[in-house]
Amino acid sequence: MGLSSTAANTGEGFQLCIFDLRRGQLEGQELDKILFFFPSDCPYTAQLSVVGLCEGIITFTRIFSPEAASEVIEAERHSHIFYEAEPDIWMIMVAEKNKDIESVWRCDALRQVLKEVHSLFIMFHGSLRSLLDKQPTGELARSQLYSFVLDYLTAEFHVGKRIQMPSFHECLRERGTVQMLTMSREVSIEVQSLVTVLGSSVGNKVCNSLILFQDLLVSTTLSPDDTTTIFTYAILRLTPHALSSNASSWSYLRRGKSASNVLAASSTPTYRPEESHYGSRDTSPGREQHRHHIQRPLQRDKWFKGKDGFVDCDVWGEGGTLLSLNPTVWLQKTEERMCLCVYQHKNLTIILLIPLSSLANEEGMALVKKHLQEHASQKIINIEEKLSRGWGGENAYHVSGYRYLLIDGDRNISRASPPGKVTTLAKESLLALNRLREEVDLEKARTKRDNPEHEKDLEVCIRAKNNAWVIARTTRGRELYMVLEKASETLLYASNALEKFSNRYCEGAFSLD
Repeated sequence: MGLSSTAANTGEGFQLCIFDLRRGQLEGQELDKILFFFPSDCPYTAQLSVVGLCEGIITFTRIFSPEAASEVIEAERHSHIFYEAEPDIWMIMVAEKNKDIESVWRCDALRQVLKEVHSLFIMFHGSLRSLLDKQPTGELARSQLYSFVLDYLTAEFHVGKRIQMPSFHECLRERGTVQMLTMSREVSIEVQSLVTVLGSSVGNKVCNSLILFQDLLVSTTLSPDDTTTIFTYAILRLTPHALSSNASSWSYLRRGKSASNVLAASSTPTYRPEESHYGSRDTSPGREQHRHHIQRPLQRDKWFKGKDGFVDCDVWGEGGTLLSLNPTVWLQKTEERMCLCVYQHKNLTIILLIPLSSLANEEGMALVKKHLQEHASQKIINIEEKLSRGWGGENAYHVSGYRYLLIDGDRNISRASPPGKVTTLAKESLLALNRLREEVDLEKARTKRDNPEHEKDLEVCIRAKNNAWVIARTTRGRELYMVLEKASETLLYASNALEKFSNRYCEGAFSLD
């Protein structure tokens, strides 16, 4: 059975759809433009109603803003969040509003969910447009989308038997960024030496790599966008924590009472082919033989670590060969197909990306693994030992008296207060910060529309109902959000606290001097 919602037939909860404006232009073929719809048991008439409304809004707003169509439409009962994932291919999330305080969200955070699932999808499958061009009926694209998106919802937002979307509790987290590990100069030199060895794993072909310690990034040779996508996947499925618990690393944010933006799930979602074929309902044996192989890289319990330290996946290919046990991914920057080879020693995870063109057969992958074991294993052992010895634990980046989120948008990097410390904040503080971040999001969007080349400096400091200070400061592509619950009543005290934090932990980037 697939994911279902008790609210699906009444319009409650939330809906997620993906559609192509270039399809279904003739009368009677409107369903053909829908590539994905959640919940899947929603009647076709209701699906067409949602898509038709969104298409009308997009067409109307393009009259006034051809280069940047609608991003959010706020109605009395619902918020419509728009994201143009690819030219004329839109992802829409419809979230219901109500008086339940637990259902308060930030629209940009929900849009980041759409961006994340799309970036993960194209990393494994390529662009949706290329799949539609390859198979014009849309069957291939729909088949891959339905399994992938439902697996993603389960991986990130599955709590008990429910699906819960991000709420104000996540306002001190920035999706779509990586978290870096701070290292000494000595360890950094050893890491660079290891990266050089990894890069020469296949002779004259240069390999890219990511190195993670626990859930933190140590090193990368990829572009910021590719690094972010592969890092996100690693946190979901590849790190020691992911392999041992198979749980979302952010589940602490979703504990507690359920809300209207929490969807009941009858079971873990699986793909039902008959639900995805809008143009045809032919389920004859002959047609079933031509079904496309559905890749499921987000499924739980499918990655396993072998005795040799390599982490393999048993759902990727067919045939049980070394190549079939290693997924292939697309790099956005170079548009090159790479084979993913993962090696793990204790808390250190090595992700090696090997050009697929250099691996003609199983022997090529076997040679890569042999090279890593012979030339890199001792370096890996030494680095892991030193990082573990200097690691301060899950509260390593806690700053006493502060709850903060620091974002470097140019490099897709963020750092935040530890999860356990965030949960100590009062609900009033989090709600105030969530509202403040919404205002900052709106101001950033206005500035981008008015002058895309200009980044506006911004500083906002407000007093919450519980007397906590909630602060936002943005400058030169960097953002700092902060909650001070035990600060003095004066604004001067709060401002001085921010200055001290900036000077000590941000190299003065947010100081007013």
